[in-house]
Amino acid sequence: MSSDTNTPHVGAVKDAQLKSSMRKVAITALAGTSIEWYDFFLYATAAALVFPSVFFSEYSPTTALIMSFLTFSAGFIARPVGGILFAHFGDRIGRKRSLVIALMIMGVASTLIGLLPTYATIGVAAPILLTLLRFTQGLAIGGQWGGAMLLVTESAPADQRGWYGAYAQAGAPVGVILANLAFIIISRSVSDEFFMAWGWRIPFLASVALIGISMYVQLNIEETKAFKELEAQREKRLLEATATHEPIKRSPVLEAIRKYPKRIALAAGAFLSVQVSFYILIAFIITYGTDPDGVNVTRDTMLAALLVASALQIPAQFWASGYSDRHGRRGIFMLGAILTGVWAFALFPLVDTGSFWLIVLGICGGLVFLGFMYGPQAAFFTELFSTEVRYSGASLGYQVGAILGGAFAPAIAVFLWTEYAVVWVSVYIALASALTLLSVLMLTETYKTSLSATE
Repeated sequence: MSSDTNTPHVGAVKDAQLKSSMRKVAITALAGTSIEWYDFFLYATAAALVFPSVFFSEYSPTTALIMSFLTFSAGFIARPVGGILFAHFGDRIGRKRSLVIALMIMGVASTLIGLLPTYATIGVAAPILLTLLRFTQGLAIGGQWGGAMLLVTESAPADQRGWYGAYAQAGAPVGVILANLAFIIISRSVSDEFFMAWGWRIPFLASVALIGISMYVQLNIEETKAFKELEAQREKRLLEATATHEPIKRSPVLEAIRKYPKRIALAAGAFLSVQVSFYILIAFIITYGTDPDGVNVTRDTMLAALLVASALQIPAQFWASGYSDRHGRRGIFMLGAILTGVWAFALFPLVDTGSFWLIVLGICGGLVFLGFMYGPQAAFFTELFSTEVRYSGASLGYQVGAILGGAFAPAIAVFLWTEYAVVWVSVYIALASALTLLSVLMLTETYKTSLSATE
């Protein structure tokens, strides 16, 4: 009798424990990815405002700016390398350990940038070390996405993978907000002379917090159930292979490419619209809006508009992710691609008005519709691949899409704008959205997929 009456209570306690555990994992993933992206975007702001005079002072101002942005691109070159490297170990030693290593590397690299001597102090060694540290940042950002999103989605209840996956995805817009706020606050709190000498270092030194978060993950977050089950199966297979002298599969990355070449390619295609639109909306749009021969609004106005729009992107991502748990990933993803492509033709006319709130509306529409894709993406990519190559398959699709879509988007946008007309930038966004729409159409629905599958 007592056993029967206690059963509902035991079930309720277990549900409460599961929710508490998931909240801890989700908030930790959000904190880690937010600061990780903060570091990645912080460099972009510093590359425009500080690094030309601090690390490339021997060049003319224009050449120094170009050299500074070339070091920024080193991060993009490193991202797929980091994705492949961490994917291999993520599928071999676990999601948690790989995430801890990625967070630790980013924290150390970003903190060291804040401590780096200038060109005036150590000469040419300064820009060389800066480039190496930026490359290291790229390795870390390439590895953290797979670890963070799998730690969340593989731990989440099957009917809430999209919602919890959105916590890892929210790190990007939060990172944009934090990076812009950091420089705005510091630059307004100190003199220009102090800012250029020491003030710019403060946001980078704050990255030491990532080291603390990585230690928290290591000590307080458990490995995912799906990976634990995979480990048990591997031990069994290892014993069987040893007994029968069968060859043992070594590289999860190569195995992912062998098993899922089409899915990896389509996942990369699905990510194109997100990347092209995102980097145009957070990078190119500032150059366009502040052009003295064009819209000619202040940099603070554009940065403030971007902050407001990024803040609104976050709830949009969570809504779209929750919707995908109930109705599927593909529908909301394709809607996001269509709306992003259409909105591209409203974006620049709204910015051209020079009105702050219409500029906010233009950027916000782009980021919100982009969020319809980026929010559910963590769960969608997780469900596309089997457990033993999930980190590798998802990371390959993500990073290939990132370098094809994001690395060159601002440069292509500048070329189209200056050589032709800004409407061609809208056409560029629409074409990327069309490719994403086609890619998602060719993928199957995944939201009811079991994550325990290993074949």
